[in-house]
Amino acid sequence: MGMTLKIIKPALYVEVTERLRSMIASGFLEPGSWVDEQKLAEDLGVSRTPFREAIRILASEGLLRIEPRRGCYVTQLTEKDLDDIFPIMAMLEGRCAFEAAQRATDKDIHSLEALHGKLEKHAQAKNIDEYYETNRKIHIAIQNLAGNEWLSRMLQDMRKILNLSRHRSLHGKGRIAESCAEHLSVFAALKARDPLAAEVMMKTHIMRQRDVLKNLVPGQVAS
Repeated sequence: MGMTLKIIKPALYVEVTERLRSMIASGFLEPGSWVDEQKLAEDLGVSRTPFREAIRILASEGLLRIEPRRGCYVTQLTEKDLDDIFPIMAMLEGRCAFEAAQRATDKDIHSLEALHGKLEKHAQAKNIDEYYETNRKIHIAIQNLAGNEWLSRMLQDMRKILNLSRHRSLHGKGRIAESCAEHLSVFAALKARDPLAAEVMMKTHIMRQRDVLKNLVPGQVAS
């Protein structure tokens, strides 16, 4: 018997989950806000069944919280949450940088150098959205260089949560320039194939984000 090679379309709830995750990450659905399930399902053009399955998945990831008789809310991280999460993230990202420094080829370093060039341009222009996206690509590239599947799984789970606040840290005064300088320090260690330095620089970078969030004044803009 021949093997059937049909391409199966992803279940609708998967698409709804990704759409809602994107809406949360972009801030369209604000932290702490109530999710109007009926209206949002209608806006997305889906029935309540795939919508509720998507809600269940995002709640299991920690992006949403379901309160009995009150409904569903977008998770709002407390200061204690951030104090607890950032050191864990720093350890995971630091380990990624350590392993990436051990495994990076000259070709890998060349690709990273190009990304950091874009990062510098966005930092100089103070383009927060473009900077954030390039920053994300760099972190993913370093994660891929590490090639540690278990580490990647943990990082992906943590990033989903920290996306609720990380973008906001770039609005701190002078933060884009600082963040860029930190990234260049990590890259210098990677280029030198220095695992310990790469780990320390990456941990410093992550924890500095926490410091900025802690001292961020509401309404403050980057300058």
